[in-house]
Amino acid sequence: MPMERAARLVPEPRSSAEVTGEHSQFRLDLERIRFSPYFSRLSAVTQVIAQPGAGPLIHNRLTHSIKVTAVARAIAVKLTDAASPARPLTLEHGCDAVVVQAAASAHDLGHPPFGHLGERVLDRLARETLGLVDGFEGNAQSYRILTALDVSEAAPRGLNLTAAVRTAVAKYPWTRYVGDAAASGGSDGPLPRGLRRTADGVDALKFSAYGIDALDLEQARAGLPPLQQSLECSIMDIADDIAYSIHDVDDFYRAGVLSQGAVAREFRGWIESSVPLRGLDDEALAARTAPPGSALESLRRKLGRSDPWVADDDAFADAVDVVAEDLVDGLLAIQFDGSIASERSLSSFTNRWISHLQSSVVPAPPDVVRAGLVTLDRRAWHEVEILKFVHRHFILDRADIVMYQRGLSRVLSRAVKGLHAWITDEHDRDRVPQRLKELVEIASDGYARLRESRPEGVPTPEAAEVRSLGIGRGVVDYVASLSDDQALAVAEALDGRPDRLWDIGKNL
Repeated sequence: MPMERAARLVPEPRSSAEVTGEHSQFRLDLERIRFSPYFSRLSAVTQVIAQPGAGPLIHNRLTHSIKVTAVARAIAVKLTDAASPARPLTLEHGCDAVVVQAAASAHDLGHPPFGHLGERVLDRLARETLGLVDGFEGNAQSYRILTALDVSEAAPRGLNLTAAVRTAVAKYPWTRYVGDAAASGGSDGPLPRGLRRTADGVDALKFSAYGIDALDLEQARAGLPPLQQSLECSIMDIADDIAYSIHDVDDFYRAGVLSQGAVAREFRGWIESSVPLRGLDDEALAARTAPPGSALESLRRKLGRSDPWVADDDAFADAVDVVAEDLVDGLLAIQFDGSIASERSLSSFTNRWISHLQSSVVPAPPDVVRAGLVTLDRRAWHEVEILKFVHRHFILDRADIVMYQRGLSRVLSRAVKGLHAWITDEHDRDRVPQRLKELVEIASDGYARLRESRPEGVPTPEAAEVRSLGIGRGVVDYVASLSDDQALAVAEALDGRPDRLWDIGKNL
């Protein structure tokens, strides 16, 4: 095994070249990720709101990743400081700020065109149309890019990253076939975020490796407890949550789609009527005629059910008050007009919240499977949940955004089905894009190896299935690697529309 991939996973003495300096193995990992074309591509992938309709200052996946990296590094540096109460935890589990930076830079590499919408559509198409049982998952796609699809002169496949960095990227360190490892916690016990119990066992809503890449993840994580993030991964995960909760509000405010009146009505409704709202059943809270504050009350109940280890009614009420004062009655009370004054107001809001949340990261209570090794303190945890609620409730369910997303889902469907039909057409398959041919071969080789390696719990494909699965996974890998504009251009070209034929680009 090359030295880079054999580098430290659990704490052990390291040479000075491994730990510090511009030429450490971890810094090479960081540079390989940042110089990757997959990293550059993120500048043309939607975060939540597409830039053409909202302006160039809206976050894309690249600017989001850069900011997550900055937040993650700040947290890692603070936790490893000699005066930090968390210092013993970092010494026990290992915490290198460069590993954290590398994981944060890489965490969104697998996001397909059109953000989370693209993830859902590709998952459905992969399972229902292409026969890929583990479908599509953005986190698993990130891991696949790092270990199989990207290119480095140091390895025939992937970027040849250290085990520490590969482990730190795995926010959901299992495959879709998590099965017995998750069920071992007991039939009614809590599960890590990303897993849920069903009548048939345990379902992985989120996972960090496809079956085809399971052996690599297993090797990278050797020595770690099943289903548990590494410390460096936990820091990256929290940084992502912090950036997501703040920068999405930033975007919606800039774009003028976050209505102060609607948000204020919901917050004031809960603050003024929390007692009678608690007397309503769940069906009444979900009705269209539900009184203002019902959505926040539903959130309070959901948090209590899913995270009783930290959810607290008093902390929830305090968080609603704080967000109402600072966001609803503060930032949103003055419409963003692009002036220096509005920019300063937004900058003050963002910096204040980022600084507060970064300083609120603490060691998690022992034996809490719903948290990583570090978490936000009780106050900040509730505040982040309230901020994320604003984004979900007041933006993602808007009829105009949903209408646009339905159109984009058809774009991806045409691209996937059209490319799959082309590459399985015995009369014309030789003329498919060279990159697609290569991705199919990589996937087919991977499924052939899977038949030999047999990672625990992962179904082994039959010999006759290898090529079919390779074609399906290759098509998904190809479409997922496109930018938003490239996906539109590919779909239109496959439909015989020449309008954007020359916009498709060389990476076809």
